[in-house]
Amino acid sequence: MHASTRPSKVVVVGGGIFGVSTAAHLARLGVQTTLINDGPLANGASGRSLAWLNSARRRSDAYHCLRLAGLDRYRTLSARYPDASWLRFDGGLTWDADEAANDIAAVFDYERDLGYHALLLKPDQIARVTPGVDADRVTRQGAIFNPGEGWVDLPSLIDVLAKEFRALGGEVITDAGRATIDVRDGRACGVTTANGDHWAADAVLLAAGGAVPAIVAEAGQHIGDDTPIALLVRTKPIKHSLKAVLNTPRVAIRPTPDGAFALDSAWSEEEVIVKDDGSYEIKASTLEGLLREASTVLEGNPALEVGDYGVGPKPIPGDGEPVFGELPAIPGYFVAFSHSGATLGLIAGELLADEIASGKRHPLLATFRPERFAG
Repeated sequence: MHASTRPSKVVVVGGGIFGVSTAAHLARLGVQTTLINDGPLANGASGRSLAWLNSARRRSDAYHCLRLAGLDRYRTLSARYPDASWLRFDGGLTWDADEAANDIAAVFDYERDLGYHALLLKPDQIARVTPGVDADRVTRQGAIFNPGEGWVDLPSLIDVLAKEFRALGGEVITDAGRATIDVRDGRACGVTTANGDHWAADAVLLAAGGAVPAIVAEAGQHIGDDTPIALLVRTKPIKHSLKAVLNTPRVAIRPTPDGAFALDSAWSEEEVIVKDDGSYEIKASTLEGLLREASTVLEGNPALEVGDYGVGPKPIPGDGEPVFGELPAIPGYFVAFSHSGATLGLIAGELLADEIASGKRHPLLATFRPERFAG
């Protein structure tokens, strides 16, 4: 932060994992912090995330390093909550379609060269390594199993962090409506919500998911935005042996704390209908298709039923890389905008809180600054 003094008051806008994690870390540092959200906590992208904890496949070195730090923080959290049903490290299994573009062997070599724990399995080897998969559906090129991967139920984690935040003296304001960041004399000075309420602050973090680029634009700043509308379907609970996260050509699957499955895919995102009034319509055929694709890759091909589903923006920056840190043109105005909210949630909150409290930029975030969009 450009200011040389430690902020005495910080307002965090956004009740998803980035906002709540940063607020909790600020409270741990002794900074007076208020968290404001437009609805209940976890009502946005964090409430409809597949929440796969990983650094799989190819990405930039800096992004991979940050994700590994994110996984490390979850390992520490898992040690604090060893019996938590909402945080599991049972691995991830991935395979590609049987076509010329199948990249599994090359991805395995890439991950192995990085030291990222990976096993390349033939279909008939999968049952001995991870249960619950219909190996007949795995393509002949095989699948990668990453033993160190896992999943988290973000609403449960947000609830844990919010309770700690409140216990440390933090204030949570929910159902406040859309927030505007107040800028006076060229720096952030607080937040005003839709009902006209105002909270003064020495620094503000905007962590409002897919709304971040539009809110930043109100201050004349630009962040590249490639946010799609995403769909996450949760099945009714079912007794099944799957423990790992599955990423297959037609569906991604993870277990949930209550014994159900969370499902998403690229093709189902494309079938979401956005109406003129901004609401969404999901076709019955889309829901049925996801259930069918999931059943196909699960051992025993169980009958699956829709429990519920969530639909809405999935935050993705324009270049695919995270956006973390202070806007260079507006001192005291920090942003958090990224895909991979689950994997990065704890580490991003920790590093952003440290930057806000100390004014020192952390080198792990050096390539993810918002100023890269200034041109």
